[in-house]
Amino acid sequence: MNLKSKFSISVILVVLLISSVYIFNFVTNKQDAFPVAKTSKYTVEVFKTPTCGCCNGYVSFLEGEQFKVKKTNMTSLDLIKKKHNIPGEMQSCHTSVVGKYFIEGHVPIEAINKLLKDQPDIDGIALPGMPIGTPGMPGNKEAPYVIYQLIDAEYSVFMTI
Repeated sequence: MNLKSKFSISVILVVLLISSVYIFNFVTNKQDAFPVAKTSKYTVEVFKTPTCGCCNGYVSFLEGEQFKVKKTNMTSLDLIKKKHNIPGEMQSCHTSVVGKYFIEGHVPIEAINKLLKDQPDIDGIALPGMPIGTPGMPGNKEAPYVIYQLIDAEYSVFMTI
């Protein structure tokens, strides 16, 4: 066998290997590689103040992830945070609602996808404050983002990114 034939066989084997992994993931329904939001049929309502620039950045981020976004401007977000029972230490500058869940703050897509995929028995998730480098916030990530899950104002770690 000449060198050209060996190369051709190697290329075919690599293509078959990659195809097999892709087909296995599809057949076994392991779709972790496919973000939920890219084919999202979800509408997210973002409650924010009219002048919040980073809130507008978060809206743009959600739209870029193919969510339908409804912006609701409010002079004060106290009522929406109270309605969802979000304690002060878990609050951020905006509150989003998708389906039966709230999403508090600049939560990255990985956490939103996990929430929508797993459908846990919680009220919502939160990334308190306004961490640098999160969606809608300028700068580079400086530390891991700890996203919390909330049930009746009690919270625990949902995931760390």
